[in-house]
Amino acid sequence: MEVTGTSEIPEGYDRANELKAFDESKAGVKGLVDAGVSIVPRMFIKPPNHDLRNCNPQLTTPVIDLHGLDRYPVRRKEIVEMVREASETWGFYP
Repeated sequence: MEVTGTSEIPEGYDRANELKAFDESKAGVKGLVDAGVSIVPRMFIKPPNHDLRNCNPQLTTPVIDLHGLDRYPVRRKEIVEMVREASETWGFYP
């Protein structure tokens, strides 16, 4: 998949509005792939002047320990639940 350069983003572009519309479509990234999108949409590209110091310092990425996933059915159920919750809360879990 290609990534478009940030220089291609026009002035006055409303990233927040585009992200909101994408979220409301419920298509998700899978929907983009299924539609044959081969270039990363500009809404996923942070502008070069994006200042990370303005981000919420209280925000933390969930960490899920996958140890025991393939050996213990009870542990697997717990892990699946944690991944489900992280996916719902974060929208995408790497």
